[in-house]
Amino acid sequence: MIVRNLEEARKTDRLVKAESGTWDSTRLLLANDGGGFSFHITRIYEGTETHIHYKHHYESVYCIEGEGEVETLADGKIWPIKPGDIYILDQHDEHLLRAHKTMHLACVFTPPITGKEVHREDGSYAPADEA
Repeated sequence: MIVRNLEEARKTDRLVKAESGTWDSTRLLLANDGGGFSFHITRIYEGTETHIHYKHHYESVYCIEGEGEVETLADGKIWPIKPGDIYILDQHDEHLLRAHKTMHLACVFTPPITGKEVHREDGSYAPADEA
């Protein structure tokens, strides 16, 4: 069994901060934990926009707190996001995530990430075998 505390994890290298300053993410479960997926609590900071395109990962995102929107770039469609909403990037959707109020999001990735990934210029992570 694995038991971790969010605030304790934020004091370790499991807290990853974006170079852009638009988000941080606490990686509570990673690939080396052996669960077959990774689980993170991510904060998207108020007033920011983040370009994301997970070409090699699927992600589901559940909003715990805050408000914002997600825009899919292929069609320009915008969905408001508020507490209780989930969005699933089941088509490797290239998107923009905007926070009107700091958003606290629970995120699940498959395949799991290692925790060492860095967003590339196009908003993606490298494939798991390159990470």
